[in-house]
Amino acid sequence: MTPDKISETRRRIETRGARIGIVGMGYVGLPLALLFSEERFAITGFDIDPGKVDTLNRGESYIVRILPAEIRAARQNGFNATTDYRLIAQMDVVIICVPTPLTEYHEPDLSFVIGTVSSIAAHLQQGQLIVLESTTYPGTTEEVVVPLLEQGNPSGLRVARDTESSGFYVAFSPEREDPGNDTVARRDIPKVVGGCGPVALELASAVYSTIFNRTVPVSSPAAAEMTKLLENIYRCVNIAMVNELKQLCMRMGIDLFEVIAAAKTKPFGFQAFYPGPGLGGHCIPIDPFYLSWKAKEFDFHTRFIELAGQVNLAMPYFVVENIVEAMSQRGKPLHGSRVLVLGMAYKRDIDDLRESPSLTIIELLQKRGAHVEYNDPFFPSVGRGRKYALNMTCTPLDKIREFDCVVIVTDHSQYDYAGIVSKAKLVVDTRNATKGIEAANIVRC
Repeated sequence: MTPDKISETRRRIETRGARIGIVGMGYVGLPLALLFSEERFAITGFDIDPGKVDTLNRGESYIVRILPAEIRAARQNGFNATTDYRLIAQMDVVIICVPTPLTEYHEPDLSFVIGTVSSIAAHLQQGQLIVLESTTYPGTTEEVVVPLLEQGNPSGLRVARDTESSGFYVAFSPEREDPGNDTVARRDIPKVVGGCGPVALELASAVYSTIFNRTVPVSSPAAAEMTKLLENIYRCVNIAMVNELKQLCMRMGIDLFEVIAAAKTKPFGFQAFYPGPGLGGHCIPIDPFYLSWKAKEFDFHTRFIELAGQVNLAMPYFVVENIVEAMSQRGKPLHGSRVLVLGMAYKRDIDDLRESPSLTIIELLQKRGAHVEYNDPFFPSVGRGRKYALNMTCTPLDKIREFDCVVIVTDHSQYDYAGIVSKAKLVVDTRNATKGIEAANIVRC
């Protein structure tokens, strides 16, 4: 693309004339589409799920924190959703926001990225900018995305790395969504961008500058990919540390939450992290394994990071052992008992099941012969997922008295914890949700 054409593309971006396609209308792609729509861009959302597409085109929402009014406003601005990937050819910018889970062996599963990129390649056009946002290991953009695009497009287009080249442009910009966080506006979250060459970086930065108040350019896609991993592994390691300390403090008879509250009064050098029943969400429980897998290619073992991942993976097992012990002390075996799990989402006040520790805890309890039910205000039912087949429906809270044990796994703010404690035979609290409530039927772990 010549300097003149690059300038013309920038002008179309700045004047909101560029057509933007976002692939993956989930927890990352849909909020991003709405941000662009607010800036009056013509946005097309692509998804393989016709149910999601139909819901969006009716002006409705399937994500709790996104109101139908936001979808309707976007529709008025020209937003539409489709399953027809042939429309990729009409886009100036295509942003990929699809899942990157782990396999059952805790190795990267890039099947969604590979399938999406292959679909895009079939309709790739000269001058298009393709941006990957999906969290992944360093090297994915250059080693997976670029070759798939080059080999899969029928016109023989190549990635353009400078102003002298013609073809298409590729960049990586990690998503930084924090579901349930209402304290930081999405526009105020700086956007890290790494391009395959200076032109790709320039164009991607121009695109994101229209919806984010600050962009942070880095030297390469790999640097941007590693940035995302660093952010999440930082959290993973620190959460693993407090999860391990929780187990020690329980043996020592010390309230770790009291200790954390005291420690965070220090005005420097300390950031509070809190223990829990295990990690959930798409990134934090997964990213350590993405990096450790890639590190082996360089004969390097990320022992410290892998250990943190293992500590967090073990927390649901720790919770179940504490449930068994608490019930045993009351003369009740777990096998044959009725257990109610409170909270299916992986964190408070959201409707996201991804990697939720509740799923593992339920499976472990079922394997030990317990009759398990759940309550979650955000999930009337839970069916089949990637690693589980629960096929359960939400149990009303007015049935609490019928259960031998109630386990608080997700501390939704809608719950009346004092009321729950007053009705339950036994409460196992994994989130310190019952703080300030003193009762003999509470076990905190």
